Amino acid sequence: MTTTSPAPTADRPTPADAATDVERLRAAAGFVREQETPDLLARVLPGLDGPELRAMTERCRFAHAALLVSPPDERVLRAELAAAGLSPDGEARPSVVVRDRLAARHGRGAGELDVRILRPTVYGPGGERRAVEVFVLTDPEGSAAAVAAEERAADREAHLAFDVERPDPLVLRGLRAGFLRHGATPDGGGYNPHEDGTVFYFAAPDETKTPYRRVELYARGDHRDVLAEHLAGRPSSHPAETLLRLLTGAWTTQALAACAELRLPEAMSPSTARGAEVLAPVVGARPENLATLLRYLAMVGVVAEEPGARGSFRLTDAGLLLREDAEGSVRALALMYGGPFYESFARLAHTVRTGEPGFEDRYGENHFDHFARDPELAARFDRSMTASAPMFDPLPQHPVVTAAAAGGRTVVDIAGGTGELLGRLLTAHPALRGVLLERSHVVEAARTRLGTVAERCAFLTGDFADVPPDGDVYVLSRVLHDWDDERCREILRHCAAAMPPEADLLIVERLLPVDPTPSLATAWDLHMMCNTGGRERTAAAYARLLADAGLALVGHSPLPLEAHVLHARRR
Repeated sequence: MTTTSPAPTADRPTPADAATDVERLRAAAGFVREQETPDLLARVLPGLDGPELRAMTERCRFAHAALLVSPPDERVLRAELAAAGLSPDGEARPSVVVRDRLAARHGRGAGELDVRILRPTVYGPGGERRAVEVFVLTDPEGSAAAVAAEERAADREAHLAFDVERPDPLVLRGLRAGFLRHGATPDGGGYNPHEDGTVFYFAAPDETKTPYRRVELYARGDHRDVLAEHLAGRPSSHPAETLLRLLTGAWTTQALAACAELRLPEAMSPSTARGAEVLAPVVGARPENLATLLRYLAMVGVVAEEPGARGSFRLTDAGLLLREDAEGSVRALALMYGGPFYESFARLAHTVRTGEPGFEDRYGENHFDHFARDPELAARFDRSMTASAPMFDPLPQHPVVTAAAAGGRTVVDIAGGTGELLGRLLTAHPALRGVLLERSHVVEAARTRLGTVAERCAFLTGDFADVPPDGDVYVLSRVLHDWDDERCREILRHCAAAMPPEADLLIVERLLPVDPTPSLATAWDLHMMCNTGGRERTAAAYARLLADAGLALVGHSPLPLEAHVLHARRR
């Protein structure tokens, strides 16, 4: 980089340009200081949450925010960094990837552009070392003024970056697949021999909740085989590989169920790695077979192999959720998906052919009757439903609920399970009273589950025909998707008949997208069809069902885990 400092001209950056770059550098540094990796990933990729978010957080961490500046020389650059509160020291290395991108974008020869990288250190909220990645297009002669002006206006090189921990081809392909699944699209990349690092760029999904429109995954080492797939836009090197990964999804379900059944997470630690020989006697397994299971669980991010201690594994954040006593435990859900629901999905083709739920074909009776006759299975099913409890987090602050709380009114939770949602509402609002309508064996479990707030709750045993009158807010949470349209109309008519004229109805469900956007609702639509004969629906479909029951859809708003709360009232 030259140290010449010519006077500004009409084609050369002016002090106003420099001030703009200082402001941009300062804003990037502030952003980097504030971010937590899980929160940022969830904002970059809306819809990424739960175990998948935790698994991705185990594999990568937020490292830097990047931007391109165009000072006339190194002296001005160092002054700009200092003015933005960043260290003006540090070596500026050549940026092969960005240089080539700019050259291709503007029809210039790569040798015509001098593009370098500096990474002034910034510290995150927990003291973790991060950086602002500064791409420097130095232009002492003004020959690249047009390039600099257009890039400053478009800000194409601004991005967020996540460093991949212990990268290997399987991890990189898994992370890349996760980004693509949640709406990101490939946007170039490259291998930088000066740093021995591989970058994978993505265009963020339209719904991203950050000001940055590009995302980078950075992996130390030469990963040009995976990069070639990324640059070609391919999910894998061969279509057969894609199908093999999809076809072996059942193995992952059973591996997670086996992990939960063996209580392997309870025997492991997130801080201390242990080998199969130590763990096998604790969980009652053969060491060599347990080692095979552990390697597979490491591949899917439930455990992690200790670096430098091959064969020793620790529990990841995702694996912790398979402990029965973990907050937000999914152990019961893993056992359900690896047990009765796994069996019913083997009858999916039968369901598609005949319309009969695979569950009924496998067990000879419907989902609810079968669980009611097996108290242990019924209790496991009720516990599995709490795995989706984070979707309820915003509901205590819903305007309908806060208005009811202000008046000391009553919330009626229809088929509310063991009271997970009702308990949250009553805990958040001491003036509220509650009514829980459920089957007899569930009511008893709910009394215990609700603890002290049960004193403000009435417990009714019955069916949908027994919806009590005189409530102020009625709640149907994850109920309607269990049933076909005719049964839904019947349930909603019972609600409408019981509701006073000014009462409100809140319905919690996932909504099918109206376009091909990947969605959890699409997956659950298949699940409900196969297991209960129910279905997920669009907002418009729910509006039609409500209208048939004499109710009107007022509106709906999003909840975590891709759920929505729909608000309805009597016409």
